[in-house]
Formats: sequence, C-alpha cells, structure tokens
Amino acid sequence: MSSPRVDVDGVNVSPDHYINAERIASSRTFEDRSPLDWTWKLADVARAGSVEADLAVTAAEAAFPAWSTRSLEERGAYLERLAELIDRDVDQLAHVECLDMAMLEESLKRRVIARGARNFRAYAELARNYEPRRWTSNGTANTVLRMPAGPTVVITPWNAPFMLSTWKCAPALAAGNTVVLKPAEWSPLSCSMLMDLVEEAEFPPGVFNLVQGFGNEVGVALVGDPRVRRISFTGSPETGRFIGEAAAQNLVPFTAELGGKGPFIVFADADLDAAAEKAAVMYDDGGQVCLAGTRLLVEASVRDAFVERFLVATKRHVLGDSREPATTISPLIHPEHLARVDGFVKRAKVNGDTVVFGGQRLKRDGLWYEPTLIEPKSNDSEIVQREVFGPVLTLQSFADETEAAALANSTAYGLSAIIYTSSEARTERLGAVLRAGTIWVNCFLVRDLTAPFGGTGISGIGREGGDYALDFYSDLKTLQIKEGTTHG
Repeated sequence: MSSPRVDVDGVNVSPDHYINAERIASSRTFEDRSPLDWTWKLADVARAGSVEADLAVTAAEAAFPAWSTRSLEERGAYLERLAELIDRDVDQLAHVECLDMAMLEESLKRRVIARGARNFRAYAELARNYEPRRWTSNGTANTVLRMPAGPTVVITPWNAPFMLSTWKCAPALAAGNTVVLKPAEWSPLSCSMLMDLVEEAEFPPGVFNLVQGFGNEVGVALVGDPRVRRISFTGSPETGRFIGEAAAQNLVPFTAELGGKGPFIVFADADLDAAAEKAAVMYDDGGQVCLAGTRLLVEASVRDAFVERFLVATKRHVLGDSREPATTISPLIHPEHLARVDGFVKRAKVNGDTVVFGGQRLKRDGLWYEPTLIEPKSNDSEIVQREVFGPVLTLQSFADETEAAALANSTAYGLSAIIYTSSEARTERLGAVLRAGTIWVNCFLVRDLTAPFGGTGISGIGREGGDYALDFYSDLKTLQIKEGTTHG
C-alpha cells in the first residue's frame, strides 16, 4: 500500500519506500524539514524498521540470480537508460535536493546531480571493458574472473545524497549485484526521486530497492542480515565501527568512507593569490564537505601575506538562500548539526584557542554559521584533531617541509590533502609521505572516476572508484587450465 505523493515546491515526490518495483508505505513516518527554513516541512517520510528491511533484502535476493546472469551489455543498457533520465530531470532533482539539504542549487545543477548520470555511464562502460588478468605459470593458463557477489546494502550520508548514492550503487549494479539503498533521514527526497527514474528505466523488480528511516532501526536490520553479501557506507567513524562489527558477524566485506580533517598546505613558493582563493572555497556548502582542507598549514615566512589574501577572499562569500545564484555559503543541514558545530567553537574558546574571525551563529532565521578561522593553542587542540564538518578552519604555521609533513599527518584521519607549491620535487617528496587517500596539488575536487577513492586511518576502509569498486562488488576467482587442454 502506498501513500499519496507530495508536492515539494512544485515537484511531485513519493514519501514511500521502493521495494520490488512497488511503492510501499509504513505505519510510522518521520518529518523531513528544509534547512532553508526550518518551519517548512517538506514531507512526512515512510519510516522503515525490520519488516521493511526484510522485504527489501528478500526482493534483492530473489532478483539476484536473473540480474547476475544478464550480460554486461544488458546491465549496461539499463544503467545508461537511467543516466539519460537523470540528465533529463537535473533541474527538478537539483531543486528538491537544494530544499532538502541546502547545497547550492546552481552547483547541484551544474556539477553534482550531473555527476550522478556520469557515474552510471562510467560504470556501465568500465564493466563492459573489463579485461581479465591472464598469465601462464606452472604449466597452466590463468585467468582472473569476476563473479557478482550478491545482495548489496548501500547507506549514504545527508550531504550530496543523490550523487553519493549513485557513486556506490552504479558499480554494484554494473557488477551484477542487486541493491538496497538507505539514504540519510535528514535528506531522503532526491533518492526517492531516483527510484521513480529506476521504474521509468524498467529495471526488473527487486534489482534496485530503497528503504527510508533511521540507522538504529532499519539500518541495523539491513547490515545484520546474513543474506547481504556487500555493504558500502559513508558517514561517521562511530557508525562505521558499528557496521564493521555487524559485517564481521556475517563475514561480509564492506567499505566505509568516514570523513576527514584534511591539511591545506601552503609553501612560500606557491601562488599565494590562487592558494588563498582556493582556501576560501573550503567554506562552500557551509563547510559540509568531507574532502575539504580544513587545516590551513602555511609556511611561516608567508603567513601574514597569505592571511591577508585569505581574508579578502573570504569576505566575498555571500551567506543566503541556496536557491539564489549569488549565494556561496549555504546553511547547515539540521539544528542538531548547527549545535554540534557551535559546540566545537565554544570549546575551542574555553581551551584558549584564538578565534581570528567568525565564531558565531548568525542572528537571523535559518541555520547559518559564520565562516570561522581559529588559531589553535596547540596541535593537540580538539578543533585541530576532530572533524567539525562546518564552516570552521584552523590556521597553523610551519618552518620547513619536514614540519609541514609532520603536522599534516598528525591527526587520526587521512582522507585528503591539498598542497600549494611551485616545486615539482617537493610535490613528489610530500606525495610519498602524506597519509591521505587523495592528494591535490594546486587544485581541489578534480575527480577522475577511474581513480581509487577512500581514506586511511579513521577516514575509512577500502577504495571506491573505477575497477577498484567493481572488484569490491565482485568475488574474484582464478581459472587455471593445464596447457595442452584441447578446445571443443
């Protein structure tokens, strides 16, 4: 039984789950409100528990044999058809996601939602073009083959929910797995819209399912189901540890991307104007970007010159309605998250860390927090060592390359790093020693979908992207044929 669809500022959206190609309501719901105006309730969304989790995994399990034995060309055709539908509906998807989690609508249209279509196309092509490793040894011809692993659970965060869901689901589907997707409860609507497109693309029932609700209810049931053969999660280290324990009980491989505390390293030989402009970009989307370089590490000899430029670049930011093209900094996702960010800054002040600028919630309607820069009392300060996930950066100086590397590697995280320098030799030296899954030099957020993506330390386990993802969603086997075996 399904619920009536809801009008979300002119866009028709289902608040229900999508299981076995049907919209299914729940007896309970949860409120989904807009960060742009917390009094604005977008929808009452179906709230799943163990019953819905069982239905979804049952559907995925039943659909797996037929989906897994379809040819790569057949599965790829479904993914490419879905990509075409995403391209068609970019504006509507971007508008609803903007209302749901407050990311800038222009950015969603131009970059983020369109990336969802790219994900499906890229993995359709990568799966088709896979070339098995072949070699001879010990009198045998060896071939590494991929086998679809089975029903897969994908749990995604509230920031960029549509893009991150497609980033995980596309390789799982291309590899021949069936999927149960659970988006974050703070921003579920664009993933529900994705299911409308899945239906329009005529995916077979049970291949791609959606359940909505809370992690401690439906999430627990999904990750603990012994029929699930792969789990992919993006979120906090605390939840990642719990999912890891559940996966271990059933010996299920899982990947986890768990946030970051990236260093943004600026050397004296860098283009300081370019570095300062890019550093100010770290405040975009309210700082709610796991890959952001939130620890500014600046060579002492150019500290003042860099800070002067950084202040100028930061003052050009516009905090406002994410639907307006002029806005560059969006509000935070939820009152709880706003309180969390503010709590970090308040504790930093008590700790004796210096607030260079910002440090306050804006006295206006909405969930905005000022762009904030803090100079910590020591590298051990909480504001340096823990992920804030808001518009809060720290500023530290270093004397030389050795100290820069030591500071960069001094947290438990290791998702990304950014370096600004004109020295190729320095880039190679630092690239070899920095503990980070992705290192950008004189740029930021440039992504090649075939490159591995993931973190070290508490930033995560495993790698996504390209063949790395397709291998994760597959069971690999080696076929050995004795030389001289005849054909026929």
